[in-house]
Amino acid sequence: MSPLVIAAQLIIALSIVVVWVFRFDNIVTEFKQYGLPDLVRTMVGAAKIALATLLIVGIWYPDVVVASALAMAFLMLCAQVAHIKVRNPWHKYVPSFVLLLLSLFVAGAYAGVISV
Repeated sequence: MSPLVIAAQLIIALSIVVVWVFRFDNIVTEFKQYGLPDLVRTMVGAAKIALATLLIVGIWYPDVVVASALAMAFLMLCAQVAHIKVRNPWHKYVPSFVLLLLSLFVAGAYAGVISV
């Protein structure tokens, strides 16, 4: 796969790990603002970390990439909806929107829809 696509996979995965592991206090605050229960936060975090891991594994085992990238894109779309619901300022939308676009780019490249 193209180095650009692999870089996108790494950016997505590392971003998820940084936010969900090292900046978890921000996640707790945001999910409270969204009115979502702790169980939902835990499930979303586990899913995102698992998908980030699959994106890394996909560098060597490409069969797992399309599904994991599309699932990550879905979670990022849900994040956009959550930001809209609570009317966050635009700069809060940017990280999940960029990760949404990167996830769609990775899925498209591995599916052959985008040639890179």
